[in-house]
This record gives sequence, structure tokens and C-alpha cells, in this order.
Amino acid sequence: MLECMRRRNPSLTEPQYFILAALMDGPLHGYGIIKAAEQATDGRLRIAVGTLYGALERLERAGLVATDREETVDGRARRYYRLTEDGAAVLDREALRMQQAAAVVIGRSRGLGAAPA
Repeated sequence: MLECMRRRNPSLTEPQYFILAALMDGPLHGYGIIKAAEQATDGRLRIAVGTLYGALERLERAGLVATDREETVDGRARRYYRLTEDGAAVLDREALRMQQAAAVVIGRSRGLGAAPA
């Protein structure tokens, strides 16, 4: 599955990235994932419910997240998701890719004020 994810989607969307990041500390249900992503981005990223469950479905099909358990709360089913080993590997790879991309821009922008050689 990990290789399939690399070929089909070389990088994660921002919501996918923060969904996986939210699950690093352990299983969460949908609302918990939304809140964790919002908190991690200081409120900049607000994942809509439809976006969340569509992304979770794709991530689950790709083997990056898995259903951990289901509970019934106030008569409603609450599904908890967990990060898989493949999901952690993809998340690590994406974090490194973004770090390398940022380093290129940060390095170049520091030299913008210098005169050409």
C-alpha cells in the first residue's frame, strides 16, 4: 500500500497531512481529529466534516489509517481511527519533503538583499 500511495499521490494534501499528524498521539474520533488539526495550525486549517470523512476513507483504503474501535455515545456510533505504520512512514516522508522545500526558499530569500557575485 505504501508504494501505491507514493505512485498515485506523491504528496499529501494539507488536510490529509494534518489528519495523519493528529493521529500520531493515538486514536481519535472525527471531531477529535478536526479539533487537533485546528489546534496544530492555530486555527488556520478548519477541516469540514465532509472533507474529513472523504479523506479518512481514502487514507483507510491506502492503508495509512485504520479503524481502531467504535463506541456508541448518546445513541450515535463514534468511530476512532489510528495511524498505521505505513501512515507514519508516509507522514515522516512528507514532513521531510516539506522541510527540504522550505529550506530552498528560506536559503534563497536570505540572499535576496545581497549583490550578485
